[in-house]
Amino acid sequence: MAEVCKICGLPKDLCVCVSIAKGETKIKVYTEKRRFNKKTTVVEGIEKESNPDKVAKLLKSKLACGGTFKEGRIELQGDHKSKIKKILIENGFDEANIEVD
Repeated sequence: MAEVCKICGLPKDLCVCVSIAKGETKIKVYTEKRRFNKKTTVVEGIEKESNPDKVAKLLKSKLACGGTFKEGRIELQGDHKSKIKKILIENGFDEANIEVD
């Protein structure tokens, strides 16, 4: 018997919760200066349904940088604001809900 999603009640192979969560998520992308004037790109707003650890791993591999997911936000080493929006759109996030400062 197939596993059933706890949120929508559909079998896991037909579950649409992740795609719905990706479409409704408001994402904010901005940079911060850290010690020694190093820039860090911060991605906020990715919810647990969208699996933020997996998104962080994807961004780190596509952008060839280090980073982490902590305190509800993804922190990437370096200034990657111009590239992140395209990567998120390719992976199912809605373009209208991504705000880049």
